[in-house]
Amino acid sequence: MRIPLVRHALLPLLAAFVLAGCHGKDDPTQPGGSTPVAAVQSSVELLKKGDIAGLWKHALPPADYATLRADWAKRDPNQPPITEQDRARFDETLQKFTAPDAEQKLYAELEPKLTQMEAQYKDQLPVLISMGDALVKRGIAQNATLDAQQKTQANAVIDVLTPWAQKTPWFDQAKAKQAVHVAVTTVRQLDLKSPEALRTMDFDTAMKKYAIGYEGAKQLLAIYGLSVDDTLDSIKLSELENKDGHAKVKIDYTLLGKPLSTETEMVEVDGRWYSQSMLKNARQSHQEQANAAPAPAGSAD
Repeated sequence: MRIPLVRHALLPLLAAFVLAGCHGKDDPTQPGGSTPVAAVQSSVELLKKGDIAGLWKHALPPADYATLRADWAKRDPNQPPITEQDRARFDETLQKFTAPDAEQKLYAELEPKLTQMEAQYKDQLPVLISMGDALVKRGIAQNATLDAQQKTQANAVIDVLTPWAQKTPWFDQAKAKQAVHVAVTTVRQLDLKSPEALRTMDFDTAMKKYAIGYEGAKQLLAIYGLSVDDTLDSIKLSELENKDGHAKVKIDYTLLGKPLSTETEMVEVDGRWYSQSMLKNARQSHQEQANAAPAPAGSAD
């Protein structure tokens, strides 16, 4: 993929989670929104449907969306070649999830490991999660791209997720069996054929794969008590500012039963409203790709 996959694959999902509303109806198939609230409402409707392709089309002005699709078709000149070892690992992993008896074998392999891990880490897990909480918060504090308000909002989310993670029965055998079923089903639906196919996948195909992966991830989280849909359904919007083509929207929502809020900046382009951060990231990605120089011959790792 031509826009860096790890960095930007989940961008529409994360941005749409922040940009969600419950009023201000608009046509979600159209780019942007007639108002800031309408724009975010359409984003959440598309996300609930799992329409990742539609989300990108809605979230960017037509010219930027066209640029995104054009960049997708360009091969990254700095990608190292796929080796036979890479291909063998890919095939081995894929076979584990697609074999006729994949669920039974994977769970049989996982069951004794869960028992062992529960005996070793059950009492230590809350402490380890607390340590992870501290590390994440330190990273947030040191992040130069976040302002003070954004850091406060991010820490509030961590304060909700940490107790959930500490109390979640991660070693529960029944839940693990459900999770294996979801994982196997998701991988089969992805229908991946080869590592080469991942690199040459066109935009529309990639968006369909992302939608499948997103649905699988939601099901996995739900097994352990975190419902993404419930959080999206809880969101309420209120417009705080709207002046000279820039607006600020407050988002109130409930995460795991806890009320939280955040704010997002919107920008008007050709009479339609878009997420300022999403538009900035898309344009920055395009510029980075345009400036990328091919790696010297023989430099691939």
